[in-house]
Amino acid sequence: MTQRSLEDVLAAAGNPVRMLRQSQIGAYVYPVVPSEFTNWRDEQIAWQKTAVLYDQTHHMAEMTVKGPDALKLMSMLTINSFNGFTVNRAKQMVPVSHDGYVIGDGILFYLAENELLFVGRAPTVNWIEFHCKTSGLNVEYIRDDRSPSAPYGKAVSRRHYRFQIQGPNAKQIIDKLNGGPMADVKFFHMDVIHIKGRQVRCLRHGMAGAPGLELWGPYAEAEEMRDHIMEVGREFGLVRVGSRAYSSNTFESGWIPSPLPGVYSGERMKSYRQWLPASSYEATGSIAGSFVSDNIEDYYTTPYDLGYGPFVKFDHDFIGREALEAMVKSGRAGARRKVTFEWNGEDLGRILASPVMPGQNYKFFDLPNANYGSSSFDKVCNKDGKVVGSSMFTGYSHNERCGLSLGWVDANIPENEILTLTWGEENGGTSKPPVERHVQTEVRVRVAAVPYSRAARESYAEGWRTRKA
Repeated sequence: MTQRSLEDVLAAAGNPVRMLRQSQIGAYVYPVVPSEFTNWRDEQIAWQKTAVLYDQTHHMAEMTVKGPDALKLMSMLTINSFNGFTVNRAKQMVPVSHDGYVIGDGILFYLAENELLFVGRAPTVNWIEFHCKTSGLNVEYIRDDRSPSAPYGKAVSRRHYRFQIQGPNAKQIIDKLNGGPMADVKFFHMDVIHIKGRQVRCLRHGMAGAPGLELWGPYAEAEEMRDHIMEVGREFGLVRVGSRAYSSNTFESGWIPSPLPGVYSGERMKSYRQWLPASSYEATGSIAGSFVSDNIEDYYTTPYDLGYGPFVKFDHDFIGREALEAMVKSGRAGARRKVTFEWNGEDLGRILASPVMPGQNYKFFDLPNANYGSSSFDKVCNKDGKVVGSSMFTGYSHNERCGLSLGWVDANIPENEILTLTWGEENGGTSKPPVERHVQTEVRVRVAAVPYSRAARESYAEGWRTRKA
C-alpha cells in the first residue's frame, strides 16, 4: 500500500484551515530538558543580569548537506545572498515557496568546503531533504531529527550537543573556560574555544541581547561539557535555563519561531505535498487563535512580514524569486511590518484571574509561554474593528513585567498606537486538545518596538531579529 501523503490528507479534509484548526496533535513539548532548574522567573532575569546556559540539544532538527553541489543547492533554497559566505561563517536561512511564502527559518553553518549544516525546525529540514532527493544535484545528506517529545524512558541520542552561553557575564565565563582571553569573534562568525583540552567549535550568537557563544560537539560528551561549564560559570552567576523559560526569550529578542509553512496551496508545490508523509509536521500541526479565514493563504507570511526584507537578495536564482520580485514591484512587500504588541496589564490581569473568579472563563494564559498551537494567529483590530495585524507568538517577560506578543501590523500603523487583540477562539474554542471551553475577550495592546528589550535593540548586529532585519 502506498504511503499516504500530505496531499492525500488535504484531499480528505476538504479545507486545510479547518483541518489545522481542529488538529489533535496536542500541546507542543520542548523535549528532554527539564522545565525549570530554579524557577522560570529567575532564569529569565539571569539572561539579562548575569549569564545563562541554554541547552539547545534536543528541540531542533539538524541537516548536514555535503558534496560538490552543496553550496549551490542551499543557495537555491534561500532568499539570502551567498556572496562573501565562506567557511566558518553562518547566516539565518529563510526558504520560501514558489509563491514567495515563508516555509521556515533557521541557522545555516558553513562548516567546511562542500559541507553545510542547517539547524532549525522540521518544515525547513523537510524542504531541504526533498530537494536533496529531487534536484539532481551532486549532494548527500545526514538528517538528525529533534528528540522525541515523549521518550517514555527510552534512550535519547543526538549527533551533537548544542549549548549557548549568553548574558552580560558570558565573556568572563568564556575566557575562563578557554584558559585565557578568547579572540573577539565577529557576529555570526565561527571559531574554536578550548575546553578541557578539546577544541570546541563555536558561533558568536545572541538570543536575549547580550554577547554569547553557541557551542557544539559530540553528543557523548554533552554531560561532561555541561557540568564543566556550570562549574566554571558558578562564580559569575551562570544559571541553567529550563525548557519553560527558554521558549520565552524570543519575546524580548523579537524572533517569531513558528510561522505556518506556506506549502498547503499552489500547483507548483503539489509535488512537495505528495512527497511529505501524512505523519509530517505539516500534516499534523495546528493553527490556534482568534483569526479565522477559510483561505489558507491568509495565514501565510512573506519575508517582509517577518522582518526579513533586507535578507532578500536578487543576486542569485532561488525558489520564490519571481514571486518576491512581483511583491516588491506591486508594493506588497512594504504593506506590513513586524512589531511587538505590549499587553495592557489590567486586561492581562483579568485573564489571569478568570480561573479563580466567578463569571466568564477566558482562554487560559499559560506562563511564560501562552501559545497553544503549532502556529498562532490572534486578530488585532483598530478602533473601527478592522483587522490591521496578527499576533503570532505570545507570552510574558518577567524582565519587562508585561505580556508581549510578536506579530505584524499594517505598515501605516505607528508605534505606540493602541489596538485591540482578541484572545481566545470562537464558539467556545476548537477541539484541539490544548483548548478548554472558554469565551473570547478583548485586550488592549500597544504597538511597540522589536526587539522589545532595550538590551537586544542596542546589542544585536544590525539586520538580525530586528525590524531592519
